[in-house]
Amino acid sequence: MAKRLHASKNESSLNWFEEWFIHQLYLELYSHRDNDEAARCIHTILSISGLDLKKPASLSVLDIACGAGRHALELARLGYIVTGNDLSPYLLEEAKNAALKSCLPLKLSCCDMRVIAANDLYDLVVQLFTSFGYFDLKEDDQLVIKNAYELLKSDGWYVLDLLNPLHLANNLVPFSRRSAGELSVIEERAFNGDRIIKNMSITSPFGETVTFNESVRLYNEEEIRAMLQNEGFTVASIVGNYLGEPFTSKDSPRMMIFSRKR
Repeated sequence: MAKRLHASKNESSLNWFEEWFIHQLYLELYSHRDNDEAARCIHTILSISGLDLKKPASLSVLDIACGAGRHALELARLGYIVTGNDLSPYLLEEAKNAALKSCLPLKLSCCDMRVIAANDLYDLVVQLFTSFGYFDLKEDDQLVIKNAYELLKSDGWYVLDLLNPLHLANNLVPFSRRSAGELSVIEERAFNGDRIIKNMSITSPFGETVTFNESVRLYNEEEIRAMLQNEGFTVASIVGNYLGEPFTSKDSPRMMIFSRKR
């Protein structure tokens, strides 16, 4: 049965990510996200960091902005001690239900990524699928990196997965139209200074329409390296996709940065 659409009641007082990530339409629009892709990403992370050579049960992992848990669940499936953190109670509930369905142990916490308490220290902190650059101020992005550093054990790894801004600029699709189940979705994308903005218009079979937007600050290699090094990280390597292929500023769709706490 087709669902009625409802926008968030408090949308005027919420940041875009607070409004959008708590809405049931978020998972409906992104139901096509690929668990196999998540598994490839995790395999690449473990291989490049060398953590695949250690016993999973001896290693603790934090997934910042874990969403509905694609990557956290894959890590748990491999036997790692995993905590998923997200600001959205709705997405965390989805992750919890998925873990229960698969009989996987998964700790979950609901907290702003800038202030995750360092009650536990981790061997690996991951922040994947463009879950960085949400805030209005660059200083807040820097706080996220500072917090990640404090959450790691000595020699621990921080893997930050960003869009490659030059590749995005050369391959931007300004307008697209698609279906998500019974929903019709129009997506418009544009640059606004150093941010990429996506506006989404979602229409139900009843003709009701709601709109949401996403806004992410983009960082080039030099900028993000400096931010990581300012907090004490050593950048070990950068790969350009989830297969772990070398990063090139022109051709790589992603910029996945492997940093270590020394």
